[in-house]
Amino acid sequence: MSGQYDVVSFAVLLAMLTLVPLMVVTTTCFLKISLVLLILRNAIGVQQIPPTMAIYGISLALSVFVMAPTLQEIGKHVSSIEPMSSKARATSSPVIEQAQEAFEPVRKFMLRFAKPDQRELFLASAKKLWPKDLANEARSTDALILIPAFVVSEMQTGYEIGFLIYIPFVVIDLLISNLLMALGMQQVSPQTITVPLKLLLFALVDGWAKLLHALAISYV
Repeated sequence: MSGQYDVVSFAVLLAMLTLVPLMVVTTTCFLKISLVLLILRNAIGVQQIPPTMAIYGISLALSVFVMAPTLQEIGKHVSSIEPMSSKARATSSPVIEQAQEAFEPVRKFMLRFAKPDQRELFLASAKKLWPKDLANEARSTDALILIPAFVVSEMQTGYEIGFLIYIPFVVIDLLISNLLMALGMQQVSPQTITVPLKLLLFALVDGWAKLLHALAISYV
């Protein structure tokens, strides 16, 4: 019986591990950071510099930096887990319970940054979509409510930041286009001048460092 339980527990653990990439995207700051960096690349006008893989790598590195306290709490939960007796194994589901305990710091992180209106919106939707008994027990602080609310909140905030990033680059595009038109150089593509100029200005103001720092500070 114990051997069968160990096999089942191991299978459940493997299934949880396959969800790790999905959980990184939907329950951490990775989504907003990568979204902002992709918008920045499009605003500058260079389609593949830096490469998408590099942007995801930068986003992951900054996400680990921001989530370090949460990861430390998860590590404490995992290290405090004690082996269960064979009797306890037969009468409970320790793998599921331990996973819930380890997920608790992530749930608290999402609760801090998921907008209340989004949580209430998804809670109202859950009460309409879910079975009655499950809907009656649903709370706005439940993980199943928090995850979609957190994702929508992060995407909305990311697009707001992206809009603010786009404005100065659009102004540069308009100024260069009007200047070329005034000089009678309509045959010259504005991007020939605007892209190097935007790259130069962004580098001169130390844009990458300031942007990444601001993204990290937004989770204080």
